[in-house]
Amino acid sequence: MTDSRPVLTMTGISKSFPGVRALDNVDFRLFPGEVHALMGENGAGKSTLIKVLTGVYDTDEGAVTLDGAQVAFSGPMQATAAGVSTVYQEVNLCANLSVAENIFIGREPRRLGAVRWGEVRRRARALLSRLDLDLDVSAPLGTYSLAVQQMVAIARAIDIRAQVLILDEPTSSLDAGEVAQLFRIMGNLRDEGIAILFVTHFLDQAYGIADRITVLRNGRLVGEYPTVELPQLTLVEKMIGKELDVLEGIEEHSRRDVAAREEGTPLVAASGLGRTGAVEPFSLTIHAGEVVGLAGLLGSGRTEVARLLFGADRADRGQVAVDGESSGLRTPAQAIDHGIGFCSEDRRAEGIVADLSVRENMILAMQAARGWLRPIPRRRQDELVERYVKALSIRPADPDVPVRNLSGGNQQKVLLARWLITEPRLLILDEPTRGIDIGAKTEIQRLVTQLSDGGTAVLFISAELEEVLRLSHKVAVMRDRQMVAQLANDDGFDADRVMQTIASGSHREEADR
Repeated sequence: MTDSRPVLTMTGISKSFPGVRALDNVDFRLFPGEVHALMGENGAGKSTLIKVLTGVYDTDEGAVTLDGAQVAFSGPMQATAAGVSTVYQEVNLCANLSVAENIFIGREPRRLGAVRWGEVRRRARALLSRLDLDLDVSAPLGTYSLAVQQMVAIARAIDIRAQVLILDEPTSSLDAGEVAQLFRIMGNLRDEGIAILFVTHFLDQAYGIADRITVLRNGRLVGEYPTVELPQLTLVEKMIGKELDVLEGIEEHSRRDVAAREEGTPLVAASGLGRTGAVEPFSLTIHAGEVVGLAGLLGSGRTEVARLLFGADRADRGQVAVDGESSGLRTPAQAIDHGIGFCSEDRRAEGIVADLSVRENMILAMQAARGWLRPIPRRRQDELVERYVKALSIRPADPDVPVRNLSGGNQQKVLLARWLITEPRLLILDEPTRGIDIGAKTEIQRLVTQLSDGGTAVLFISAELEEVLRLSHKVAVMRDRQMVAQLANDDGFDADRVMQTIASGSHREEADR
């Protein structure tokens, strides 16, 4: 830290929503020239604290001081003008505008009232080069991956030259190389004296970049600690509020009975399935009770495979058989009729309906399957919702709270409950633990194991390779939009073997026919 005085101080911050005490007398300090990690489980109050700071929410109690002066921003634009810039976990840019337009929207260089588009593009290219990104800045942002969009959002925030830069889960859509790029930029900004508030669920990342860590739990401050003085085990205990016996299953990989899962007719069998420009033809079988992991680097085609199997995208080659009988699965409705559920990685755009309650979101898939002319009786709704709110530890437990008021991890649990209510035979989970805390991640991993033991098949996609290996009976490896190998998760199987397969692109099918 280059200055002994905090650039930002938040004192006694409290904030409530209907049925939710999101923040309760929270203090927070941020110094110039430091990276400060804000950590806690989903629902701990991290995002709420940021939104209070930037004026998205009014505070019920407490004060915010910036550069020694008390402030109360009316919204993010006013906060940005004062030097507090935020990049949120969910990319809030305009996909239909170009990369350059997104970086400089509202701040375009002008001459006599006209935008100087040449300068906009030139400055955008120069700014992106600082992030080691070589993009066509004239192309629509929506043509790029979520990871690239996240980096563009960070580039925009950096260009504003904020004295306080808030990064809310900026790495959740980035691969290891992009995370390293981001950390280099964060280190440079820290050296320039910028104060960085870094929200993350990745423990290794916090310890790799943060100077200090503040922990929240259930809307309350647990403490502020120098990173070097806080062991990782102690940090997780402070986040969860109990000893870590509950997490032993995460750290210890128990081998699954691979052979037993592949007996009989496959539940779902894809043969030569593909879509031009999305994923090359692949073959894959999934048996009842089997967990099949999809591994691969960002952009390797994992999501494209999932969408084809669910009918969200229409295949132009190959076919899918369900229970040994050919089935088109050309639409999500057909997939649902066959007992297939799909939790998308983009929960905001393709998952939750923010203005509906927790209850309404949870029964949505079941109601769609029944038809809108056959409403689910309220008593039945209550029974189902109560069961899954309890089973998944959804917080708050009030089913009538708008789902937008829930944390990201609890919204993810609501989406899981939506499909569990339908009692699917195959559940496709695309990044179900992305951007959620270790406690919620544990619960979801245990749920996958329980579903498998109960006979439900699961297609599990995660950027965290260890998580894929921990849960899967076999792993299909994707590279450059091709399925290059299928590997049995047996003795001798480890992350190095999968990474070697990804690197070599070897076409081996050792587990599945």
